[in-house]
Amino acid sequence: MTDTTNQRPEHALPGDDAATLPTTYAPADVEGELYERWVDRGYFTADAKSDKPPYTIVIPPPNVTGALHLGHAFQHTLMDALTRRKRMQGYETLWLPGMDHAGIATQNRVEQQLAESGLSRHDLGREAFVEKVWEWKEQYGGQILGQMRRLGDGVDWSRERFTMDEGLSKAVQTIFKKLFDDGLIYRAERIINWCPRCLTALSDIEVEHEDSPGELVSIRYGDGDESIVVATTRAETLLGDTAIAVHPDDERYAHLIGRTIALPLTDRRIPVVADTHVDPAFGTGAVKVTPAHDPNDFAIGQRHNLPNLTVMDEHGAITVHGPFLGQDRLEARAAIVGTLREQGRIVAEKRPYDHAVGHCSRCHTIVEPRLSLQWWVKVEPLAKASGDAVRDGRVQIHPKELENRYFNWVDNMYDWCISRQLWWGHRIPVWYGPEGQVVCVGPDEQPPAGEGWYQDPDVLDTWFSSGLWPFSTLGWPEQTPDLEKFYATDVLLTGHDIIFFWVARMMMFSLYAMDGQAPFHTVALTGLVRDQFGKKMSKSNPNAVDPIDWMDEYGADAVRFTLASGANPGADVPIGEDWVKGSRNFCNKIWNATRFALMNGATVEGPLPAPEEMTAVDRWILSRLNATVAEVDALYDDYQFAKLADALFHFAWDEVFDWYVELSKTTLAKGGPQADAARRVLGEVLDVTLRLLHPVVPFVTDTLWTTLTGGESVVVADWPTADQGRLDAAAEAEVATLQQVVTEVRRFRSDQGLKPGQKVPATLTLDGTPLAAHEDAIRSLLRLTAPEEAFSATASLQVAGATVALDLSGTIDVPAERKRLTKDLAVAEKEKAQTAAKLGNEGFLAKAPDDVVAKIRGRQEAAEADIARITAQLAALPQG
Repeated sequence: MTDTTNQRPEHALPGDDAATLPTTYAPADVEGELYERWVDRGYFTADAKSDKPPYTIVIPPPNVTGALHLGHAFQHTLMDALTRRKRMQGYETLWLPGMDHAGIATQNRVEQQLAESGLSRHDLGREAFVEKVWEWKEQYGGQILGQMRRLGDGVDWSRERFTMDEGLSKAVQTIFKKLFDDGLIYRAERIINWCPRCLTALSDIEVEHEDSPGELVSIRYGDGDESIVVATTRAETLLGDTAIAVHPDDERYAHLIGRTIALPLTDRRIPVVADTHVDPAFGTGAVKVTPAHDPNDFAIGQRHNLPNLTVMDEHGAITVHGPFLGQDRLEARAAIVGTLREQGRIVAEKRPYDHAVGHCSRCHTIVEPRLSLQWWVKVEPLAKASGDAVRDGRVQIHPKELENRYFNWVDNMYDWCISRQLWWGHRIPVWYGPEGQVVCVGPDEQPPAGEGWYQDPDVLDTWFSSGLWPFSTLGWPEQTPDLEKFYATDVLLTGHDIIFFWVARMMMFSLYAMDGQAPFHTVALTGLVRDQFGKKMSKSNPNAVDPIDWMDEYGADAVRFTLASGANPGADVPIGEDWVKGSRNFCNKIWNATRFALMNGATVEGPLPAPEEMTAVDRWILSRLNATVAEVDALYDDYQFAKLADALFHFAWDEVFDWYVELSKTTLAKGGPQADAARRVLGEVLDVTLRLLHPVVPFVTDTLWTTLTGGESVVVADWPTADQGRLDAAAEAEVATLQQVVTEVRRFRSDQGLKPGQKVPATLTLDGTPLAAHEDAIRSLLRLTAPEEAFSATASLQVAGATVALDLSGTIDVPAERKRLTKDLAVAEKEKAQTAAKLGNEGFLAKAPDDVVAKIRGRQEAAEADIARITAQLAALPQG
């Protein structure tokens, strides 16, 4: 193990006199002060000039409007654990924080604030409104940053970034200009997702599809031999139909292809076109074509040179045909169906008709497909490069089974609509001239001036600037020391739900801007946090939890350990308050064990004793300690947080606290050289255990470690390294035998109804076993007193070659216990007889399902085990 620095801490925590600890751990008295001490001492500040190897993580930037929820707390806990461990391992560690300007969400928030005063953004004008948003950001934004401090995030606050700060704005303008000049950004009129509430375009990944009840109506177009029936869930778009499409091989409509039929409710006639997109087996085999209001219809329209007729404005109100003019789209739907019904053109109606409907992810308004002139990124070459980087091993996706989800996205990506009809965000750096000129302006260029020139009013999709995050935050496009030292980042730890939103965007832009160098070496994907029943947490349900409330009640370490304990790669994480209570108890157990060690002289001073100077118990715990160090290291490298938390929990609680501390009490009580050795071993074990635990539970471990060792802080202590020379199979086997004896006798005591603290006279025959040296410890753990003259063994157990004879007379009510056990034995024998009868019935076995037979066999085996156990207990009872 590595040596520790014996330097007392500069400040004592509440109740800390550098030698003793308060009787109980109060997280609220420790966490805030301790975190600010870490920050003030610069522990989290990275040095680009350092000779240490770099280790970099950029935080997924939370929205400026956001607050810390359990999903944030979960991912931040894991990122903090990774960076704290690497810092202790000697890396120049940068965990870079920041926030996203969250275009739609933030603009909505400020517009709602204005509405309370009876104003809209248009009343203020663009410049004044943007200024208002900046004011809001300074006053209300960034609440989550303070909450990150509560959680213990060891981020480099000196490098905090915001997606609209000056440096990142320059990066956005630079890459837009580069993409534009390379022909990878273009402007075109296409169908986009439009939010009538937010009044902006949305990308596909900003639309949430969910089943909603609607109606499916079948409408007859035309009359007589010229009639065709089509089914639709959006009858209001009929007003924008410019064709009917059928499959070219559909004989039912062959006579109509190329002809026109009357469009209901209008004075127009529309053509019947043949298109292979139509499925003749679906519905009537005919579809209405509305190119301006449906992406598939738009594609059909392009192939057949159909006109694009827009029939709704940006608010979703009808803009054509007198009777419905000005009606909201949903109001017009009902009115149009009613009119068609009166005209006898409704052939069939299905209501309710559940189907997937797109909703705005920000305001949950139903999205409207709409033909619109927008800016687009040509993604094909960028997406191909992103897929290649994973396929050739430059980037590892963990767990590997989620690779296919990534490939399914990047291999089938559509061009990305990047313009948004908002005022808050990075404004598109394109100017239009009076003669139709289009000029893209870079960050160091002057925009064209003069009469008739104006800038594009739209802003860029928030994910455009977020996609630059791994390199823009390090100073790109300038070749800064930070960029040279800390790019590429080491790991991106994020939820599998934003592979499409963010991971793919960063891959595309980073590979493009950084000469093919991927933004990170590993993408470690997590699941989503759910309640203890596996249900999704949401504000609309009573299962939503504010992690700050749990931190107030149980401490940040308890919340962190609970979250880490559920973090299996790629899998969702169930969490409940009872589990947080359990983690709080674990932190208290660490506290109490360390306090016991200090009160009994545990020390980290000087070298460890030679093996021959230690007891087998000392050698055993050092062997287990080094095996645990190696196990935890391997699990960290594989991002197996749940398994490493489990390994640490069971080593600390079961082996250190429940076994070693208890076993060492006997040695310490005897005094002498072995007691001195035990104090040094106890100090070593706690020193290393606290360092192993620190990345996950930083507050309690730093408080205890500085008190135990006198070191400056465990934050900057060395990470333990496994010493293979300390592995001791013989000592582990000897203690395993001791544990077997103690466990079996404890079980026997419990079966006999003895209270845990009840003392019982007993003799121990340990000759010929390795346990002779442990008699005092065994007696202490089992509450076995030395036999007196009147001792008479009434029960005897043989375990692992040892014989334990006990005098239970006077300790239990033998007749009552015999009566209870006899009753239990009768129940077990009846169960065995019933199961044996069924299993001996050939007719039953021939007809019963395999799982039923297996269940009955299991019942029979359980009954036989109960019979053996109860019979042994009866035999062990005192006679007479």
